[in-house]
Amino acid sequence: MSEFKEMIASSKPTLVDFYATWCGPCKMQAPILEELKKKIGDSANIIKIDVDRAPEIAAEYMVRSVPTLIIFKNGEPQWRTAGLTQLEVLEDKIKIQLEPGK
Repeated sequence: MSEFKEMIASSKPTLVDFYATWCGPCKMQAPILEELKKKIGDSANIIKIDVDRAPEIAAEYMVRSVPTLIIFKNGEPQWRTAGLTQLEVLEDKIKIQLEPGK
């Protein structure tokens, strides 16, 4: 849990993918996140949290369905959605967090 808190505490946006290995939409989300990482490079972090292996983290952030995607900045959630999310939406949401003053 402390390692997770350190990762999301960055001033760089961190997109967290809460997923489960048995989840069909989560499997479809994975290549979208890989493509997103190629597009955004090091400007933001992307991490994956398996809700079955880290139930305490999922509970703390009230993850009730998977995939749930949350963008954190400075340790605070900035945006979240549940369900399969397209590349363009994720890219736009991260770009907003990269704007000065955000």
